[in-house]
Amino acid sequence: TGKCYHTFRGHSAEIVCLSFNPQSTLLATGSMDTTAKLWDIEKGEEVATLNGHSAEIIALSFNTTGDRIITGSFDHTVAVWDVGTGREQNLLIKMPTNNNVTGKYELAYSSQCPVCVQLWNAVTGARVATLAGHSREVLDVCFDCAGQRIATASADGSARVYNAETKQCIAKLEGHEDEISKVS
Repeated sequence: TGKCYHTFRGHSAEIVCLSFNPQSTLLATGSMDTTAKLWDIEKGEEVATLNGHSAEIIALSFNTTGDRIITGSFDHTVAVWDVGTGREQNLLIKMPTNNNVTGKYELAYSSQCPVCVQLWNAVTGARVATLAGHSREVLDVCFDCAGQRIATASADGSARVYNAETKQCIAKLEGHEDEISKVS
């Protein structure tokens, strides 16, 4: 219908990323104000504010069950949060200052290899694998809803799909004439 259900207000700076939980009951927003917020979609109310990063939150994502959310920040950290309490559960990765992070669940990529994607274990913080294949910078990454595939978008005009278990590229999606900036 195009009807606006709610307008969520509460951040003190721009919202740069957002994500729905798998149940579509919560919306998470990440902001330049260094916080993430959880919003009840039906009521249109703020449920929790996730405080702990010292710089802008540039990416966030729920896990496949919706009980945890991961945030990536320009402070070079990735944090895992409990959705029920709004408390930080684990400071997952403290990256060196010359790296960027993306909060796509269990993922980070490094500016030392901008054409690669680094896969991390969200529980231990250990790097699991490096996904390669793009010829230019990787601009976005996401898991599918089941956590079985990983999609990447690149400035080289292609997208790739990897098997999350084997870490092998299973599809090369080519045909755009310019960069692909987002995948979902």
